[in-house]
Amino acid sequence: MSVKNFILASGSPQRKALLAQIGFEPSQIVPADIDEREKKGEKPSAYVKRMALEKALKISESFPNQVVLGADTVVVVGTKILHKSKNDEEQTKVMKLLSGKAHKVLSAVCVIDKNGKASVRLNSTRISMKRLSEEEIDDYVKSHEWVGCCGYKIEGKLACYVNKMIGSYSGVVGLPLFETKNLLVGAGIK
Repeated sequence: MSVKNFILASGSPQRKALLAQIGFEPSQIVPADIDEREKKGEKPSAYVKRMALEKALKISESFPNQVVLGADTVVVVGTKILHKSKNDEEQTKVMKLLSGKAHKVLSAVCVIDKNGKASVRLNSTRISMKRLSEEEIDDYVKSHEWVGCCGYKIEGKLACYVNKMIGSYSGVVGLPLFETKNLLVGAGIK
C-alpha cells in the first residue's frame, strides 16, 4: 500500500484500518482536540456533520494547503445522541437502552482540499438489536470493548446481537468508505 498525501484528523485505529482496507494510508495522523459538546437544540445529523467539519478545520489551520480528512460517528436513539461512556455503570444503561430496539448510527466525513474548500457527507445506518439478557449485557460491559467509542464496537462481540443492519458497515465502525473515497478522490487524492 502506498502512502497518500493527506492528513487524517483522528487518532482512531479503526479509521486508520478502514483507510488501509481501501489503499488510502494517510501521510500523517494528527488527532484534533476540539470541544465536542452539543449545541442547545442541535439535531444529531447537524451535530455529527459539525464535529467532522470542526475536526478537519482544526488540523487544516496548522497544515494549510494540505488535504485533511475529519470524521465523527455517533449512535442515536430517537433524537438522543449516545456519548462515550465513562464507566461500567454508564455503559450498562446504554446497553439497556439499545436492547431490543432499532437505532441509528450517523457517521460524517469531511475533506478539506488544498484550497481550503470543505466538503461534508453524512451516512446513516439503521440497526436493530436483539433483546439482550442481563447476562449478555453484563458480559458485554465487562469486555470493555466499548471503551473509547460511542455506544459499542460492532466489529467485536456485539456483532452477534445485531439482527438487522441497513446501511454502511464501515460507517458504523467509524468511517463510511464510499463517501470517504469519493471525497478524497474529488480533492485530488488517488
